[in-house]
Amino acid sequence: MTAYNRSWLIPLRFVALLWLIKAVEAILGVSFANFGLYPRHASGLVGVLLAPLIHGDVYHLLSNSIPLLILGTALFLLYPTVAYPVFFAGYFLTDLLVWGFARPSIHIGASGLLYAVAAFLMTIGLFKKDFKSLAVSLIVAFFYSSIIFGVLPIVPGVSWESHLMGALVGIGCASSFSRSRLLDRGREEEVPVRR
Repeated sequence: MTAYNRSWLIPLRFVALLWLIKAVEAILGVSFANFGLYPRHASGLVGVLLAPLIHGDVYHLLSNSIPLLILGTALFLLYPTVAYPVFFAGYFLTDLLVWGFARPSIHIGASGLLYAVAAFLMTIGLFKKDFKSLAVSLIVAFFYSSIIFGVLPIVPGVSWESHLMGALVGIGCASSFSRSRLLDRGREEEVPVRR
C-alpha cells in the first residue's frame, strides 16, 4: 500500500473510534465525561489518556471529526516521517499541559489534538521555508485560520486551554522537526517498486 493510500487510515481509524465510543454512550444511556481530564488532581490524570476520546454531544464530535480527517490525512500524507510523533505529542503532551495549567473543570474532546495538528501544518512553512511547507502552511491557514479565536476564553463551556496548549504543542513540533533530518527523509524510502 502506498503512502497516498495509507495516509488516511490512522485519522479514519481514530475518528471511527471516537464515534464508536459515542455510540456506546448512546446505547447504554450513559456519559463517559467523568473520565475526562481534571487539572492538578491525581484522579484527573486518567483524562490524559481518555479525554480526547470523549465528547459532550454529537455536534461536539462532528466539529472535531471532519477537520481531524482532513488535517490528519494531510499530516500523514505530506509529512509521513514525523506524523506519528506530531500526532502523539498532540494527544498526550497537550493533555499533560492542560492537566498542569488549565482551569479546575472537566476537559473532554479531541480539539487539543486537532489544534496541535492544525498549528503544525500552519507553521511548518515558517520554520522550514521550503516551497512545499510554505504552500501547505498557506493553504491550511486560509481554510482554518478561524480556529485562532478558539485559543481565547470567549465561548463559555469550551476548553480554550486545550486549544491553546494544542496550538503550542503543534508550533513546538513544527519548530523542532523543521531542523530535523527526519522531516526530509521518507519520500525516496516510501514504497519499494516491484518489477
